[in-house]
Amino acid sequence: MLQSLSVTNIVLIEQLTLQFDDGLTVLTGETGAGKSILLDALGLALGSRANFGLIRQGSTQAQVSASFHMDAKHPVWALLEDAGVDIDDTLILRRRLKADGKSSASINDVPVSVGLLHKVGDLLVEIQGQFEGRGLLDVSRHITLLDRAAGHQEMLDKLSDAHAHWMQSKRNLATAKLELDQARADEEWLRDAVHQLDALSPSSGEEAQLVSERDMLANVGKIGETLALADHALTDENGAQASLGSAMATLEKSASLAGSALDNALAALSRADAELSEAISEISAVGSSLEADPNRLESVDDRLHELRQQARKHNCNVDGLVETHQQLASRLAAIEDSSGTLAELADNERQWRDYYTKMAKIVSDARKSAAALLDRAVMAELPPLKLENATFHSHISALPADQWGALGMDMVRFEASTNRGMAQGPIDRIASGGELARFLLALKVALEDSNTSRTLIFDEVDSGVGGAVAAAVGDRLARLGEHMQTLVITHSPQVAARGVNHMRIAKHVTDESVISGTETLSDDARTEEIARMLAGEHITAEARAAATALLEG
Repeated sequence: MLQSLSVTNIVLIEQLTLQFDDGLTVLTGETGAGKSILLDALGLALGSRANFGLIRQGSTQAQVSASFHMDAKHPVWALLEDAGVDIDDTLILRRRLKADGKSSASINDVPVSVGLLHKVGDLLVEIQGQFEGRGLLDVSRHITLLDRAAGHQEMLDKLSDAHAHWMQSKRNLATAKLELDQARADEEWLRDAVHQLDALSPSSGEEAQLVSERDMLANVGKIGETLALADHALTDENGAQASLGSAMATLEKSASLAGSALDNALAALSRADAELSEAISEISAVGSSLEADPNRLESVDDRLHELRQQARKHNCNVDGLVETHQQLASRLAAIEDSSGTLAELADNERQWRDYYTKMAKIVSDARKSAAALLDRAVMAELPPLKLENATFHSHISALPADQWGALGMDMVRFEASTNRGMAQGPIDRIASGGELARFLLALKVALEDSNTSRTLIFDEVDSGVGGAVAAAVGDRLARLGEHMQTLVITHSPQVAARGVNHMRIAKHVTDESVISGTETLSDDARTEEIARMLAGEHITAEARAAATALLEG
């Protein structure tokens, strides 16, 4: 629901804040008082195209803010959440225009694009009047209105879900085909690469191990000399092993005399003798291995060269060859298994396409049935609205296959003829602004739209009519106001009398400028305003009596 509208420096309006209530609100005032300016201002807040000519003369910038209160289930919240705008109970749409030609938009003080502001505005307000691209002028809304008449939201949800799955299955199939085409183009290279890596059979950590071994083999002479010296120091007749044996023999002679005092020392020497023997054995083994394969250094160098050459080829490090080998083997296996995978994906795409077309046909048939009922209901509403020679038709046509979408395979466009014998055509091209507003009024009444989430605004829906027709317009607006917040700018006293809330727009001439202002009328003030609308500048007692009768009628 629209709660308030704040306007600053827009044409005749210097500063104005309006508060709105539920039900039908009527806005009246003399011609030129600024009624259309309010709609222009609201349009800016709702994302309409910027018109910098609206900036009040002498001002450097203009600003409009519209405040809304929406329940938690309103679809606008999902849109804002996706856009990263914080959600609150109150929604404030703000637009600024600067005299230098720059403009900005925000929602809840978060800067947004005008495109997003327009999308949000379309979810909050429906304006029927002279606004480009809104109300019945917005052809994309026609299918939504017909679907609302059909009342098949559950089927629409299934259709949308089917379309989403179908599109995803098409993307999956296309991706698989592309990947297969790319793989097949490289298949010969791929087979050779896998064959080479199969033969090489790299292992993780192999490079570091080979480098260490190569360093050892490259210094075999020095290492051999060192081993010989160490072996000599340990095993010579005067070496460590002989000295240790002599020490152990000496202590063992005195062990019986010392009791247990030398037991720990003898145990330690025994362990040292065992460790020393193991060290001598290891030194001998290393020396033997150095002499075992005189070509080992060449083999290690060759292995390192092959590993590094493959790593450069595949743009990875040597340890990464293991993972690269696995990936290339998987790609090769995928090519070999591709026919089965593609057949499965193609079958899945076909199943979702068939389900989508089935659901689209069901929805299309429901639309055609609903269109016939809606057309009759709208036609019944036209004569009382002084459109007795007009016709209305919901035209449903099939979309080309490449334009099928979440709403199905139909294009819906409301068509009309405003005069007998005139061929029907698109309603947004056939009807004038006032006629469009009455067509929308008839459509809204026919829909009995009690679940709408939008505020409904009519701009001079009573244009060119009076008397019984204006009364009929007022009756229908009052009916809409019982179900939804409805605002109407009117020159008709019959329409004004049906409002639950009444605002008067007037302009005041000061020494410096002309200023437009708005006030909410009390009961007595309403009577005077409606009497003015009946009688003109000079209000008579008869006009006041007629105004009272309209208000009590």
